[in-house]
Amino acid sequence: MAPAGMTTTIAAGEARQRKTTEAKLELAPPSPVEEGSKTLGGPVYPDIQTIRDAIPAKCFQQSYVRSFGYLARDLLLISSWAWAGLTYVPQIENSNLQTLAWIAHGYVQGLFCTGLWILAHECGHGAFSPNQVVNDIVGWFAHSLLMVPYFSWKFSHHRHHRFTGHMEKDMVFVPRHIEEKNKRRITNLYLDAELLEDTPIVSFVKLIFHQVAGWQMYLLFNVSAGPKSKQREDGSWLRVSHFEPTSAVFRPSEAAYIAITDLGLGLVGYAVYLAAGVVGWKTVFFMYIAPYMWVHHWLVAITYLHHTHPDVPHFDAESWTYVKGALATVDRDFGFIGKHIFHGIIDKHVIHHLFPRIPFYYAEEATEAIKPVVGDLYHHDGRSFMGQLWQNFCNLRYVEKDPLVPGALRWAKN
Repeated sequence: MAPAGMTTTIAAGEARQRKTTEAKLELAPPSPVEEGSKTLGGPVYPDIQTIRDAIPAKCFQQSYVRSFGYLARDLLLISSWAWAGLTYVPQIENSNLQTLAWIAHGYVQGLFCTGLWILAHECGHGAFSPNQVVNDIVGWFAHSLLMVPYFSWKFSHHRHHRFTGHMEKDMVFVPRHIEEKNKRRITNLYLDAELLEDTPIVSFVKLIFHQVAGWQMYLLFNVSAGPKSKQREDGSWLRVSHFEPTSAVFRPSEAAYIAITDLGLGLVGYAVYLAAGVVGWKTVFFMYIAPYMWVHHWLVAITYLHHTHPDVPHFDAESWTYVKGALATVDRDFGFIGKHIFHGIIDKHVIHHLFPRIPFYYAEEATEAIKPVVGDLYHHDGRSFMGQLWQNFCNLRYVEKDPLVPGALRWAKN
């Protein structure tokens, strides 16, 4: 829907929008001029203001009481479960049973810590409280406890939201084009990709690596980001770390915040070292490192499946808009854990991409409110979450031009 009084053509309006986007990276949704009567050969996307107007005003209001209540709950669950593990698991005399108990303990603690991770994620978006200083203090504290670089992630994650679905500027899980299929890569040991990619055992090993090391590879090397996602060009692949204040991923004005991030990680790392001197590294591994690995398994899986689905397109630089990108996401189901422990991040992610400042406890109401407005542009998949992780990882590897929708890229058939 174009603003009243607009006399220029849609094409000219989009050209100005792209020019503005190139000049300055916005961390908030753009104005509604970008959408409207779109597009030749493609679906019509409503503008951002039309979608916003459908949502009750209360959904944009953050509550200190509710947010801090959830924070207290998650911290209580984590600390109580840690106490239970430290108190009772060492009392199991059979070593095999004790190891199994530690594995189960780490899995459950990983679920609880993922909930805390998501609350810190709310802080980064300004959805935790109305005060950004409060948000940043809570987010820095919570993410540092989990060895997550809060401000580093906050800045890069904002740009992921700003350019979701953009083949050049999105920050995560930008797919390769079908034309790159036969390119020899280190992930295939520089062998012919067609000899390996359809082999189940190769896909399984890659998926394990994807889940175990994907988060760390992203933080260290900006893996899976678009080719124009950096804030400056730097020839070295070593200068894209989320831990370096002068990294090409960040602006110079953000360097001090990256240093504060590193300070938090250093303090927690030192605390873990001191704890190992008291309880031993074996206990530290089972009580801290194992849950850490579970947390980031969930983080990678959740993010990947939100943006990887046969019905969800990507867009080239000329055709991308904020609303197109935000609606190129998928809501999925994860039962009790998804709704009550993961704070609905799996179940209600489309609305989060449209309006990231909406608190998670209003996400369901807001989602229902926008459905009549966006219609078939809303995507939901109720199939098995983990089953779809395997299916999509094996089958959705490359994108190709969609012959029916100019500027869109669909998933190529494997």
